[in-house]
Amino acid sequence: MTTISLTRTSLRVHPTRSEKILGLLRDTEVPLSAVRAVEVVPDGIAAARGIRAPGLGIPGVRLVGTWRGRSRRALVSVRRQRPAVHVRLEGDRWSELLLDVDEPASVAERIRSALG
Repeated sequence: MTTISLTRTSLRVHPTRSEKILGLLRDTEVPLSAVRAVEVVPDGIAAARGIRAPGLGIPGVRLVGTWRGRSRRALVSVRRQRPAVHVRLEGDRWSELLLDVDEPASVAERIRSALG
């Protein structure tokens, strides 16, 4: 499962080894100044929008990789029937992060607290 760590100035996303392979992902660092909103969505798969490019998508079961849409590029790693942290970004390589993490409500609150 993906993990998120925070520093004073950045949010770091650490996919697992299998997520890196299946979704062609790597560790990602985003400046906290790019974060515009953080929420927990009840179903990560239902919240994913766009076309997979590149990555792995098993409909209704697992999504991992990059999802693109009109002026959107999302880093996605979610599983069936699990809540996910949804982070909206501006001015970064990614426009969204949609991640299945342990204790998503706690992670979302930590991100909000880091924003000040």
